[in-house]
Amino acid sequence: MITRIREVRRARGLTLDDVARRCEPPTTAQTIGRLETGTRTVSIGWLNRIARALGVDAQDLVDAGETSDLQVVAVLGPTGALAPRNKAIVVPPRAEAGQVAIVVGSGIGDYRSGDEIWCERLDPAASAQALNRDILVPRPAGRFLFGRLINRDEERLQILPLEAGGRQQVVANPPWIAVATRLIRKL
Repeated sequence: MITRIREVRRARGLTLDDVARRCEPPTTAQTIGRLETGTRTVSIGWLNRIARALGVDAQDLVDAGETSDLQVVAVLGPTGALAPRNKAIVVPPRAEAGQVAIVVGSGIGDYRSGDEIWCERLDPAASAQALNRDILVPRPAGRFLFGRLINRDEERLQILPLEAGGRQQVVANPPWIAVATRLIRKL
């Protein structure tokens, strides 16, 4: 089976060691290198482990001839747009289990009308990893609160609204929260 592990790993900006450490259970960079080059046969189990470590679907790692990847033709930096040193691709985002989305109807804060904000649902007990990030919290009667999580204690979340001059909101015992992880914006 021909794989695209190396292409996707490089597109993600990861080293062999990075991928090896992200695998569950962790493995060695040498093993990942052998799987990339075809020196070692890639089983379905290995394909799934590596895909999870890279944050893609296993099908993104199999060369099926036609792909929906985008070729990187330039890298933008302080000196302008330059050709990449090595061939690179960008793997389009895919929704994962537990993700939800917000569509911005009118601009607010850093968000513009038409933006899509992809969020990862979390158990409220894990809200510490969302501190100083934008979160979505369900409220009664089908309403939601979206803002920056600025503090938390055992039962309450303190959220700062995105609009200028907005007052801090306190939400007690939400059933779940969703932290913003990806912004999709058309230019």
